[in-house]
Amino acid sequence: MRFGKLPALYLATTLAGATAFDAATVADACSRLLYETGDGSYIIARSMDWNDPMAATSLWVFPQGMQRDGGIGDNPLTWTSKHGSVITSFYDAASVDGINDKGLMGNVLYLAESDYGDAVKIGKPTISIGAWLQYFLDNYATVKEAVAAMQDSPFTVVAPVLPNGRPASGHLSLADSSGDSAIFEYLDGKLVIHHGPEYRVMTNSPTFDQQLALDSYWQLIGGDKFLPGTISAADRFARLSYNLQASPKFKDPQLALASAFSQIRAMSVPIGMSDPDHPNISSTLWRTVADDEAKRYFFESAVFPAVFWVDLENVDLGPGASPMRLEVDPEKPMAGEVSANFQKTEPFAWLK
Repeated sequence: MRFGKLPALYLATTLAGATAFDAATVADACSRLLYETGDGSYIIARSMDWNDPMAATSLWVFPQGMQRDGGIGDNPLTWTSKHGSVITSFYDAASVDGINDKGLMGNVLYLAESDYGDAVKIGKPTISIGAWLQYFLDNYATVKEAVAAMQDSPFTVVAPVLPNGRPASGHLSLADSSGDSAIFEYLDGKLVIHHGPEYRVMTNSPTFDQQLALDSYWQLIGGDKFLPGTISAADRFARLSYNLQASPKFKDPQLALASAFSQIRAMSVPIGMSDPDHPNISSTLWRTVADDEAKRYFFESAVFPAVFWVDLENVDLGPGASPMRLEVDPEKPMAGEVSANFQKTEPFAWLK
């Protein structure tokens, strides 16, 4: 494992790099932000952009005490969940977003450059990328705990192909109620961690250290004068970073929530948008917002006319409770608090 550092910024190389990076940013596009309210609490928001509009999506309630395994390989990692969580699944094969009972919030976003290494050569227990985020939500209450546990990672991530034929390649962000944040990326088979409360924005390619360098350049330009406007990941990172810094830290809970929603909506890719030269550019399918203070998890479909949410206090996350599922069905739009709509369901199998 190595820790990422912000590289030295040179104007000429950054400008040249911005052009070079354009070719690397055509993968599926997602965005994530960590917003600080005026009373010192935190809200995390993300968008999920993907090139398969029929990708199956569900919300799940996973209680404490579940017996888990990595779901892949001859020596899968095993654990028992210490914390309950409410998560969003993708294809019912991966946990890609969620919040646990201690307020640890996590998001998996696409990263084309990911390289998790050769599991056979590494020789550690294996975990499917579909279970990667769930492992953190199940086991840790804070970002600090999670980062400490990864000093000597207990597993190797294995990333199979998704049901639509695309590689399951991603990086992961965590945040907690203190505002601490961490970004986890596997590059050239090594885990790179960017850890600190300053890491409040994440998109996709290029790698996070390069995104930071590009963002530093745009901060020199000044977002009130000019910002890059395309839907590429590097441009979205710069705009999201500026918007987050410029947005007031609202004390009013409703305005704070509205600010987080408005910022992530502003990063969304319009439905049906296509680029013949960059066919992997994807429309936004859905957005989530996790309010740590309220312990409330919001979901907004790009095709629904309303937002729905789950109050964590209204679902049973204790030991012995049953896993529960709520399918996101485009034919059955939902609004308001939906905890009563979950149905007891056997947990899905991890992607393999």
